[in-house]
Amino acid sequence: MLVYDEPIGRTKPDRQAPRTPAGFSLLELARLLWQRRIAIAAAAVICACAAVAIGKTLSPKYTATAQLYVDPRELQLVDRELTPRSQDTSGLAMVVESQARLITSNSVLLQVIQDTHIDKDPEFGGESKGVLASLLGLIGPELRSTGEAKSGETAALEALNRHINVKKTDRSFIVDIDVWSYDPVKAAMLANALSNAYLTESKHSQATAARRATTDLSGRLKELQQRLRNAENVLATYKAQNDFVGTQDTLISDQQLSASNQRLAAARALTLDAQAKYDQIESSRRAATDAGAIPEALQSQTIANLRAQYAEARKRYAELTAELGPLHPSLRQMEKQVEDLRRTINEEVDRFAQSAKNDLTRARDYEASLNKALEAQKRQSVQLSQASVRLRELERDVEASRDVYQSFLKRSRETEEQESLNTSSARVIGEATVPQRRTFPPPMSLIAMIGFVLGALAAAAWVVAADRLPPDASDPQPVRSETGPSPSKTPPGNQPRQPAPVAAIEKPLIARLHESDVVRTLSGILKAGGMPDVTQLGWPTLRAGFPMTTFLNAMREMRATLLKHSPAKAMPVMAMIGSGAGKDRSIAVMNVALAAARDGARVLMIDADHVTHALSDKINRVGRSEPSRLSWLSIGSKASRAINTSNGISILPDIDGTDAKASEAIHKAIAQARASGGYDLVILDGPAMPWSAASRKLIDIADGIVAILPVSLDINDCMEDIIAALGGAERKLIGVVLNELTPASVNRKRDRQYA
Repeated sequence: MLVYDEPIGRTKPDRQAPRTPAGFSLLELARLLWQRRIAIAAAAVICACAAVAIGKTLSPKYTATAQLYVDPRELQLVDRELTPRSQDTSGLAMVVESQARLITSNSVLLQVIQDTHIDKDPEFGGESKGVLASLLGLIGPELRSTGEAKSGETAALEALNRHINVKKTDRSFIVDIDVWSYDPVKAAMLANALSNAYLTESKHSQATAARRATTDLSGRLKELQQRLRNAENVLATYKAQNDFVGTQDTLISDQQLSASNQRLAAARALTLDAQAKYDQIESSRRAATDAGAIPEALQSQTIANLRAQYAEARKRYAELTAELGPLHPSLRQMEKQVEDLRRTINEEVDRFAQSAKNDLTRARDYEASLNKALEAQKRQSVQLSQASVRLRELERDVEASRDVYQSFLKRSRETEEQESLNTSSARVIGEATVPQRRTFPPPMSLIAMIGFVLGALAAAAWVVAADRLPPDASDPQPVRSETGPSPSKTPPGNQPRQPAPVAAIEKPLIARLHESDVVRTLSGILKAGGMPDVTQLGWPTLRAGFPMTTFLNAMREMRATLLKHSPAKAMPVMAMIGSGAGKDRSIAVMNVALAAARDGARVLMIDADHVTHALSDKINRVGRSEPSRLSWLSIGSKASRAINTSNGISILPDIDGTDAKASEAIHKAIAQARASGGYDLVILDGPAMPWSAASRKLIDIADGIVAILPVSLDINDCMEDIIAALGGAERKLIGVVLNELTPASVNRKRDRQYA
C-alpha cells in the first residue's frame, strides 16, 4: 500500500510463525469417514426407522380435484349487458382470477356448509363423539379457550377454507379446485359441492345485480316522468304568451315574412321594368328620330294605320311637288294633311308615354307599400327572435327530459328481463372423483430414504466436527502483532531498511492514467499546414471529447495545488520525475501537458532528461522527416528553439552538451518565458534519476513536483527511492501519477511487488 501520512516502509511477514492449515484433503476426509463407517451406518438406519415410525403415525390426506371452465366472455343474450365485456388479454385474465377468488368467498363456502352439513363433522370443527373426547370431557380441559370459542358454522368455515386450494392454469380459462380431507369420499364430495355452489352463486349474483338495477331504474321513472310533464307545460304556456303559432317546422310569422320578401322582390322587378319602359319612350321622344319607332307604337293598330296614312300622304305630296309649283293650293293642302297625320302620330305616342308613366307610379306605390309591410314584419320577427331564445331553451329542456325518460324506461324493461337470464358461460368440465392415492404423507420407502440420508449426513458431520476440534482450544494464544516483530527482538542482520526521518508534508494527489483514457495512432502523421500534432506522433495520447474523465479532473486539482505553491503572479513550473524507462515517463508527461492545453492553458514543455531524452529524439526525428512543416519559435539562443504544435503546446527539446550547459539553457528558457508572459505553465520532463548537481538545480527552481510511478514496477520501492532522492525538496511533491499504460519495455525483478 502507498501511505502518504507517514514515511514509506515495507512490512515483512514473520517467517518464523507457523501457518495453520486451512483444512485437510479429500483423501483424509474419506479415510476418516471410512474409519467411522459403522457408526455412520447405524445412525442412518436409526434415523430411517424413526422416520418410518413417524410416517406411520401421521394421518393420511386425500385430495380430490374438480375442474371449472370460467369463460369471461359471457353469452350475448341482449344488446346491452349490465357489465361490459373486456376483450383485452390482461383484462380477461383478471376476470378469471377474480372468479377463482370468488370460489373461496364466504358466501360460496357457507352455501357448501349448508348443503353438506360439515359443521357437525369433527374434522371441520364439529363435536367429537370418540372415547378420547369423552375422557377429555370428564377430566375438564377445553381444547379452546372461552374467549376464542366460535359458532359451529364459523369454525367450519375457517376449517373448510384451509382445506381448499384453487389454482388457475396459465394462459387458459381452466380453474382447478383441490379439496383435501382425511376421508377420500368426503374430499370428492366437497370438491363437487364447491363447484356447484360456485355456479349457483354466480347465477344468483347476476340475478341480484339485474334486480337491483331494475329497482333503481324503476324508482327514478316517476320522477323523470313528472319532470318531463312539467317541462312540456312550461313550453306550451310560453308559446301561448308570446304568440308562437305555426306548424311543427316553422312559425306563421316566419312564413309571412318569407312571402312578403318574395312579393317585394317581384314588385321591385315590376318597378324596374316600368322605369325602363318609360325611360325608353322619353328618350325616343326627345330624339330626332321617328316617334313611332318604339315597341309599344309598333304593336298598336292605331299607330300602324296612322303611319300607313302618313306614308301615303307623303307619297302624294312628293308627286304633287314634282307636278305643281310650291304655291299651288293642292300642294299646300297636301302639305297640311301630312302635318296633321304627323301630329296625330305624336299625340298617340304621347298617350303611350303617359300610360308608361302611370304604370311606373303605380309600381312604385306598390313597392313602397310592400316595403312598409315588410319592415313591420321584420320588427315583429326581431321581437319573436328575442323571445325564441327562451323558447329554444325550454325546448332543449323538454327534449333532454324526454330522452332521459325514454332511456330509463327502455333500460328498466331490459334489466327486468335479464333477471331470468343466465348469461354466465362457466361450467364444470371435470367432476371430482374419489382419490385412490394419498397426497400426504409420501410413501414409506421415500420417508425411509430421506431419514437414512439425513441420518448419514448428520453422523458424518458430527464425526468431522469431533475430529477437527483441538483438544487445547480453551488455552489462550499469544497475540502476534500484524506489523511484524519489534525492533528490539529483530536480529541485527534482519533489520528492515528504514527511510530517513521526514517532516510531515501535505498528502499528494493521486491520478491514474488508464488505457481507456488514451488512443494510439501511427507515428509521423502531421497535419497539413506545417505544425505538428502531438496526438499523431505515435504515442498514446488522451482521447478527444471527454472533458470530465477522472484523469483530467485529477490534473485540474494538481494544477490548482501548484498555483498555491508558486509565487504570486508568477508562471508556475512543474517538474515530472519518476523511475523506470524514460520513454514511459515522457509519454505520461505528454498527456499531462495535453490535459492542461485542453483546459485552455498555454503550456511550455521542456525536455530536462539529459540521459535518455526520449521526447527530444521523437520530436527531432519527426522534424527531420518533415522539416518544412515545423514552425520554430526562439525562446533563448539558437540552440534553445521551441516547436509550436497545433495542440497549444510548445516543446523545447534537449540540447547537445553537458548537464551544466543544458541546465543553464533551461534556466534561461524559463526566465525568458516568465518575462514574455506567453505561457501559463512550464512542465519539465525529468530530470532522470539519479540526479546530478545540475539536475538538482532544476528540482530547486520547480514550484511543484509530480512523481510518475509505473504500475509495472514495485510502487513502494519507487516511491521510497524518489523520497530519499528528494531529501528536503519532498515538500514540493504535490501529486503522483500512476501510469497504467502498457510499457514499451518491462524489466521485472524478483522479490518485487507489481500491480
